[in-house]
Amino acid sequence: MTTEQADRTRTGRPAEQDAQGAQEARDVQDGPEYDVFAQLCPSRAVFAELADKWSMLILMSLLGCGPQRFSELQRGVGGVSRKMLTQSLRNLERSGLVLRTVFPETPPRVVYDLLPLGRELAELLAPVGRWTEHRARRMVAAREEFDAAHGEG
Repeated sequence: MTTEQADRTRTGRPAEQDAQGAQEARDVQDGPEYDVFAQLCPSRAVFAELADKWSMLILMSLLGCGPQRFSELQRGVGGVSRKMLTQSLRNLERSGLVLRTVFPETPPRVVYDLLPLGRELAELLAPVGRWTEHRARRMVAAREEFDAAHGEG
């Protein structure tokens, strides 16, 4: 039996997932207890920033397409203004999720990419994006039914 098989037998998870679980346990032990439902908890503000209109789409675009220039991201995330893309990228960079690299060329080339924490989050968001794409038709129909029944729309 390999070490990975032994780890999986013991924990029910592959060794790399076990290492991730150990890191998550350290993250919990290293910091104070956070609660996104608590009004004054710092995690609430972080959660709100991540749940804004553009951040999740930016993270998923970087995950799916890899490193991108600003204009590529703007095309990929349809409908985002330059101002909102700039603001969202700055918040994601500030939170340690996105890396902004400026290449010393003329004109300067700026590329955005995911940092490990951003990749971890984007990998969690990708299935939500796929679920949404697969279920949108049902949700739109439910909204139309609701609006018709309640005189809205």
